[in-house]
Order: sequence, then structure tokens, then C-alpha cells
Amino acid sequence: MASTMALKLACGVILCLVVGAPLAEGAISCGQVISALAPCIPYVRNNGAGGVPAPCCNGIRSLNAAAQSTPERQSACNCVKALAASISGINYDLTNKLPGMCGVHSPFKISPSTNCKRF
Repeated sequence: MASTMALKLACGVILCLVVGAPLAEGAISCGQVISALAPCIPYVRNNGAGGVPAPCCNGIRSLNAAAQSTPERQSACNCVKALAASISGINYDLTNKLPGMCGVHSPFKISPSTNCKRF
């Protein structure tokens, strides 16, 4: 199971690099997004079992603080969207509640159809 998660995470990294390549210099990298949100993955795959891990909230808060400009928010949105799409069994309702549970307002909802150009 751990190797499957590592493979999915690696695929997510590659996908994020491809999606993020044309973005403006100074934008948030998909590597930063993945590092920040990796502690959240077990929580959203296991329907919230065990409660929100503190490192997950710390990652969400740091990502929110880093994504202040429109290009940064768009970059983060594209990376989060790609990461979520690469993980099977993700609970999108729970995923979209996470920022609020961590005291952060998220300007976008995570779903396969999210239009990241709106941010």
C-alpha cells in the first residue's frame, strides 16, 4: 500500500510539473503544494478517520500564506487539482472542508472540473 501511495504521489509530482511549467516565474511550485498537502492525503482518503492531522493544517496555512497573487493562486489551484485527480478514493466533500477546519478561507473548491483561471 505504501508503494502504491508513493507511486501515486510521484505521478502527481510529474503531472504538476507538466501543468505548472508554463506558469509565471515566482509562482508556487507543485513540489511546494505536494509537500504542504501530503499530510492531508490519508485523512481525505479515509473519510476523516483520526481527525485532521496538525501537519495537514500547518501545510494548508503555509500554502494559503504563500499564494497571495493571482498567478500564485492559479498555480496552487492547478497543482492541488492535479494532485487530487491522481489520488484514488479521495473524498472531495471532506477535501473542500479541510481549509475551513484549519481556519483558512479557500478561494476555490477542489474538483476535477475546477476552473483555476477564475482565481
